[in-house]
Amino acid sequence: MRDIEIPDFFHEVFGERQSVLHIIVILLFGVTLSTVLFYLYPNMYMDLPLWRSILAFILVFDIFSGCIANFTQSTNDYYAKRKTKRFVFISIHVHILLVAVLLHIPIFSVLMVWMYTIICAFTIQSIEGRNQVFVAGLLLSLGVAWMPMLEMEAFMLIVSMLFMVKVLFSFSVNHFRRYGSRGRH
Repeated sequence: MRDIEIPDFFHEVFGERQSVLHIIVILLFGVTLSTVLFYLYPNMYMDLPLWRSILAFILVFDIFSGCIANFTQSTNDYYAKRKTKRFVFISIHVHILLVAVLLHIPIFSVLMVWMYTIICAFTIQSIEGRNQVFVAGLLLSLGVAWMPMLEMEAFMLIVSMLFMVKVLFSFSVNHFRRYGSRGRH
């Protein structure tokens, strides 16, 4: 499929030019996984006002869709050229905290995941070259390994893991950087 020009308003999500296939996959992934999660865990939102459930669904959808969108070359390149926007993007990612508040989920474990993810994302931003991918992979693996020890409900564990993948690895790493022969450029 061909690439299409993305309207300015959506550059932060899809970059400047994006494959139609990638857009479809990103949206399908976000909608499908969010719907399945909310279907399998109705106890997370059943007794809440509808607006809280809808807002939580939208935030979860954003986490899941962004997890995949950030792996595309278009989104990667958009932020690679705009370092300040990358730092702002990381800073404003409080999605899992909002989901926890909206769904009345105990905040401590979610706060631990959020802090770890944001600190690691900023650390990864300070690394240049191929080591960035290695360090990000190491930090992501550590995070995924200890996260189940926080004793979260499965719903929030899934959301938290994909949040970590989204911000710490798929967003913070410049996946399409061109490396020199030694990989230190």
